[in-house]
Amino acid sequence: MANFASTKIAVIGSTMMDLTVYADILPAAGETRFGESFTTGFGGKGANQAVMAARTGARVTMITGIGKDGFGDESLQNFKDSQMDTSSVLRFDTHTGVAHIWVDGQGQNRISIVPGANFQLTPQDAIEQVSKLKDVTVLIAQCEIPQEVTLAAFRTAQEVGITTILNPAPYQPLTDDLLDLTDWLIPNEIEFAELDKSHREPSSDAVIASLRSKGRTIVTLGSEGAALVTKDGHVKRFAANKVSVTDTTGAGDCFIGAFAAALASGATEESAIQFGIDCATKSVMRKGAQSSYPTLNEIDFSLISK
Repeated sequence: MANFASTKIAVIGSTMMDLTVYADILPAAGETRFGESFTTGFGGKGANQAVMAARTGARVTMITGIGKDGFGDESLQNFKDSQMDTSSVLRFDTHTGVAHIWVDGQGQNRISIVPGANFQLTPQDAIEQVSKLKDVTVLIAQCEIPQEVTLAAFRTAQEVGITTILNPAPYQPLTDDLLDLTDWLIPNEIEFAELDKSHREPSSDAVIASLRSKGRTIVTLGSEGAALVTKDGHVKRFAANKVSVTDTTGAGDCFIGAFAAALASGATEESAIQFGIDCATKSVMRKGAQSSYPTLNEIDFSLISK
């Protein structure tokens, strides 16, 4: 299989400009330290997931809000360069979202975001843009845009038979209405603990299987891979290859974009998960979010089975 060229998906979510500092040791409160390097790059969980899906060859529509500023101009061009449909990229009279990222010597990150134009999207925008989608089979969302916007998008998607994937990041309490409209819930370990009523970490299969979800659940486990709650309520774990980690920024988004594209292509859910893990594992060996994602020639399509 060369790529997912006949696959069509959509992403509704955030667009950010990432401002990243790399430092061996991050400063404590009130402390100043020298860093090793600084980069700017394209980010936002929604944009990251969309770009990774597009890297697989899938045809991706991005529904997002950007500012009428330089970062907005650059972000729009980035989507076009990624061969994405930008007809649902809306521009607002405010700044494009920014993410301030600190990466330590072990490649672990801390992120603070200022949403800007991402929070200008309205439920009506979501209804109008999702209603326009043609032949799209999967819609992805996260929590970097207002939850009522995602709710409107998912309700519209369900009305026309589009599968919905929710990445509850950054964590915020989810309404029952949104959970009811979510076909696939994909938290990481931190988000899982927030979603769990007893705030337990996903340390055992029993804990993972107990998470309330009307749809299916995958928990991403960083270097340990991912865990799937099967249709019969059991937990199946998928390992990740051990690699030298440079930067984990955007790795979860990489997994979701690749998984969604594979699922939309008709892949089995197990092979779609392994495919997503493989793409995410490749990404942590390079710096940045989107800039670290595997290109079409680096993606292992032999992992896909149908």
